Amino acid sequence: KKRYSPHSRDFIANMPEVQSVQVFGKKKTATAVAFAKQGRGLIKVNGQPIELIQPESLRLKVFEPVLIVGQEKFSNIDIRIRVKGGGITAQIYAIRAAIAKSIVAYHAKYVDEQSKNELRKTLMEYDRNMLVSDPRRCEPKKYGGRSARARFQKSYR
Repeated sequence: KKRYSPHSRDFIANMPEVQSVQVFGKKKTATAVAFAKQGRGLIKVNGQPIELIQPESLRLKVFEPVLIVGQEKFSNIDIRIRVKGGGITAQIYAIRAAIAKSIVAYHAKYVDEQSKNELRKTLMEYDRNMLVSDPRRCEPKKYGGRSARARFQKSYR
Protein backbone atom coordinates (compact mmCIF):
# COMPACT_ATOMS: atom_id res chain seq x y z
CA LYS A 1 0.00 0.00 0.00
CA LYS A 2 1.35 3.36 -1.04
CA ARG A 3 1.40 6.13 1.59
CA TYR A 4 0.85 9.70 0.52
CA SER A 5 2.56 12.64 2.07
CA PRO A 6 0.26 15.69 2.26
CA HIS A 7 2.76 17.56 0.07
CA SER A 8 2.96 15.06 -2.80
CA ARG A 9 1.16 15.69 -6.07
CA ASP A 10 -0.61 12.31 -5.87
CA PHE A 11 -2.11 13.21 -2.49
CA ILE A 12 -3.60 16.41 -3.87
CA ALA A 13 -4.88 14.63 -6.98
CA ASN A 14 -6.55 11.85 -4.95
CA MET A 15 -8.28 14.15 -2.46
CA PRO A 16 -12.06 14.03 -2.70
CA GLU A 17 -13.46 17.12 -4.40
CA VAL A 18 -14.90 19.51 -1.82
CA GLN A 19 -18.08 21.27 -2.91
CA SER A 20 -17.44 24.93 -2.23
CA VAL A 21 -18.27 28.42 -3.44
CA GLN A 22 -16.67 31.76 -2.63
CA VAL A 23 -18.84 34.88 -2.64
CA PHE A 24 -18.51 38.42 -1.32
CA GLY A 25 -20.92 40.95 0.13
CA LYS A 26 -20.22 44.68 0.26
CA LYS A 27 -21.65 47.72 2.00
CA LYS A 28 -19.91 51.11 1.69
CA THR A 29 -16.23 50.20 2.24
CA ALA A 30 -16.82 46.99 4.21
CA THR A 31 -16.18 43.74 2.36
CA ALA A 32 -17.17 40.27 3.62
CA VAL A 33 -15.86 37.21 1.76
CA ALA A 34 -17.91 34.07 2.40
CA PHE A 35 -16.53 30.60 1.74
CA ALA A 36 -19.38 28.05 1.72
CA LYS A 37 -18.65 24.32 1.65
CA GLN A 38 -20.26 21.02 2.56
CA GLY A 39 -20.47 20.66 6.32
CA ARG A 40 -22.81 20.54 9.27
CA GLY A 41 -24.34 24.00 9.52
CA LEU A 42 -21.55 26.10 11.05
CA ILE A 43 -21.42 29.81 10.29
CA LYS A 44 -18.28 31.60 11.48
CA VAL A 45 -17.28 35.24 11.12
CA ASN A 46 -13.54 35.93 11.40
CA GLY A 47 -13.16 32.57 13.19
CA GLN A 48 -15.88 33.23 15.76
CA PRO A 49 -19.39 31.74 15.79
CA ILE A 50 -22.09 33.99 14.34
CA GLU A 51 -23.93 33.95 17.70
CA LEU A 52 -21.21 36.12 19.26
CA ILE A 53 -21.50 39.06 16.85
CA GLN A 54 -21.42 42.46 18.56
CA PRO A 55 -23.47 44.68 18.94
CA GLU A 56 -26.42 42.55 20.02
CA SER A 57 -28.95 44.95 18.49
CA LEU A 58 -27.61 44.15 15.00
CA ARG A 59 -27.16 40.41 15.59
CA LEU A 60 -30.64 39.70 14.21
CA LYS A 61 -29.68 41.47 10.98
CA VAL A 62 -26.96 38.85 10.41
CA PHE A 63 -29.39 36.00 11.12
CA GLU A 64 -31.99 37.33 8.67
CA PRO A 65 -30.94 35.24 5.63
CA VAL A 66 -30.91 32.08 7.81
CA LEU A 67 -34.30 32.84 9.33
CA ILE A 68 -35.94 33.76 6.03
CA VAL A 69 -34.95 30.71 3.97
CA GLY A 70 -35.08 28.36 6.96
CA GLN A 71 -32.48 26.61 9.09
CA GLU A 72 -32.76 23.31 7.16
CA LYS A 73 -31.25 24.89 4.02
CA PHE A 74 -28.10 25.71 6.04
CA SER A 75 -27.91 22.35 7.85
CA ASN A 76 -25.45 20.76 5.38
CA ILE A 77 -23.31 23.83 4.64
CA ASP A 78 -20.43 25.43 6.56
CA ILE A 79 -19.91 29.13 5.89
CA ARG A 80 -16.68 30.87 6.89
CA ILE A 81 -16.66 34.65 6.52
CA ARG A 82 -13.73 37.09 6.54
CA VAL A 83 -14.76 40.70 6.90
CA LYS A 84 -12.72 43.90 6.86
CA GLY A 85 -13.06 47.62 6.18
CA GLY A 86 -15.91 49.97 7.03
CA GLY A 87 -17.59 50.46 10.37
CA ILE A 88 -19.53 48.10 12.64
CA THR A 89 -22.90 48.51 10.93
CA ALA A 90 -21.49 48.38 7.39
CA GLN A 91 -19.61 45.17 8.27
CA ILE A 92 -22.80 43.57 9.57
CA TYR A 93 -24.69 44.44 6.38
CA ALA A 94 -21.76 43.07 4.33
CA ILE A 95 -21.82 39.78 6.30
CA ARG A 96 -25.57 39.53 5.78
CA ALA A 97 -25.19 40.01 2.02
CA ALA A 98 -22.34 37.47 1.89
CA ILE A 99 -24.41 34.80 3.69
CA ALA A 100 -27.43 35.35 1.43
CA LYS A 101 -25.33 35.32 -1.76
CA SER A 102 -23.36 32.24 -0.68
CA ILE A 103 -26.48 30.09 -0.09
CA VAL A 104 -27.86 31.11 -3.50
CA ALA A 105 -24.52 30.44 -5.24
CA TYR A 106 -24.13 27.06 -3.50
CA HIS A 107 -27.61 25.98 -4.61
CA ALA A 108 -26.94 27.22 -8.14
CA LYS A 109 -23.72 25.21 -8.40
CA TYR A 110 -24.44 21.99 -6.49
CA VAL A 111 -28.21 21.67 -6.02
CA ASP A 112 -30.74 22.52 -8.74
CA GLU A 113 -31.82 25.63 -10.62
CA GLN A 114 -35.34 25.57 -9.22
CA SER A 115 -34.26 25.69 -5.56
CA LYS A 116 -31.83 28.52 -6.42
CA ASN A 117 -34.64 30.54 -8.02
CA GLU A 118 -36.92 29.93 -5.02
CA LEU A 119 -34.22 31.10 -2.59
CA ARG A 120 -33.47 34.13 -4.75
CA LYS A 121 -37.14 35.08 -4.96
CA THR A 122 -37.67 34.70 -1.20
CA LEU A 123 -34.61 36.84 -0.35
CA MET A 124 -35.45 39.48 -2.98
CA GLU A 125 -38.99 39.82 -1.66
CA TYR A 126 -37.69 40.39 1.86
CA ASP A 127 -34.83 42.78 1.06
CA ARG A 128 -33.20 43.43 -2.30
CA ASN A 129 -29.96 44.62 -0.68
CA MET A 130 -29.18 41.08 0.47
CA LEU A 131 -28.39 40.04 -3.11
CA VAL A 132 -27.81 43.35 -4.90
CA SER A 133 -25.21 45.68 -3.38
CA ASP A 134 -26.16 49.22 -2.46
CA PRO A 135 -24.44 51.64 -4.88
CA ARG A 136 -24.45 54.63 -2.49
CA ARG A 137 -21.01 55.94 -1.54
CA CYS A 138 -19.71 58.91 0.43
CA GLU A 139 -19.64 62.09 -1.63
CA PRO A 140 -16.21 63.77 -1.75
CA LYS A 141 -15.62 67.12 -0.06
CA LYS A 142 -15.29 70.22 -2.26
CA TYR A 143 -13.48 73.51 -1.72
CA GLY A 144 -15.35 76.56 -0.41
CA GLY A 145 -17.03 74.63 2.37
CA ARG A 146 -16.51 72.22 5.27
CA SER A 147 -18.20 69.22 3.62
CA ALA A 148 -19.58 67.92 0.32
CA ARG A 149 -22.60 70.24 0.25
CA ALA A 150 -22.29 72.76 3.13
CA ARG A 151 -20.62 76.07 2.18
CA PHE A 152 -18.78 78.50 4.43
CA GLN A 153 -20.92 81.43 5.60
CA LYS A 154 -20.78 84.42 3.29
CA SER A 155 -20.51 88.00 4.62
CA TYR A 156 -20.94 91.16 2.61
CA ARG A 157 -18.93 93.55 4.81
